[in-house]
Amino acid sequence: MSLFIIAEAGINHNGDIGIAKQLIDVAAEAGADAVKFQKRTIDRVYTKEFLDSARDSPWGKTQRAQKEGLEFGEAQYREIARHAKERKIKWFASAWDVDSQKFLRKFDLEYNKIASPMIVDQDLLGEVASEGRHTFISTGMSTERDIDRAVDIFTKKKCSFELMHCISTYPMEDEDANLRRIVTLRERYKCKVGYSGHEVGLGATSLERHITLSRAMYGSDQSASVEPAGFRQLVGAVRKIELALGDGHIEMNPKEMPIAKKLRGHLQWEASSTEGTVYGKKKS
Repeated sequence: MSLFIIAEAGINHNGDIGIAKQLIDVAAEAGADAVKFQKRTIDRVYTKEFLDSARDSPWGKTQRAQKEGLEFGEAQYREIARHAKERKIKWFASAWDVDSQKFLRKFDLEYNKIASPMIVDQDLLGEVASEGRHTFISTGMSTERDIDRAVDIFTKKKCSFELMHCISTYPMEDEDANLRRIVTLRERYKCKVGYSGHEVGLGATSLERHITLSRAMYGSDQSASVEPAGFRQLVGAVRKIELALGDGHIEMNPKEMPIAKKLRGHLQWEASSTEGTVYGKKKS
């Protein structure tokens, strides 16, 4: 089974639909399966005190100005949907609140995503699970009990889901990756388990990685994201590994047959069956 690769555009578009379309192009050209964005209702996700606090940004001097500057509305998402369809790549978004999830229903997306911070929001989990769409659930900043509750909600609503091992540090140090947790999650919850990060291994079924046009751009996620050339290399390496892994069957590769005939030419082919070719007497 091919690894499902998600290019996480997130809010690295900086509120510019032109940049968002370029990120879709990067994902499509690299061979990713989908590109993902993020959707928030600002007054639901952040407190008034936080939004009123100071922050210098290209949009103003407050946190509210910055957060609102990064959000797309329906017109921009319609353009994202149109451009993704044109580039023949799937797209979806992680909602950070119930209102945002209801907003995303307008686009009849194939997938949903629970971001790591939101895995403890049981109202949001229930709303997402009620749609019955395959959902990727990131497990960053989670305890075993947090994951138990999320899995229970999706299981009871009979909604297909896939956990994604994630360590929510930006950037993540190699020693913190804890990739063996992928195996632990798969064995405990008997489900598919992907990975949200930049390492691949131990049977992950999906991979999510932040992308950016340039790590030098404004934004909190840019420096921990992969630029276009790096993302192309990552996807190319994953696809090469998948090809090299094969199907695991023990049988002669058809490409080996002429070589076998040449190197075993001094032996008599006695029989051929589903068990393979049997060699015995030397040719007289």
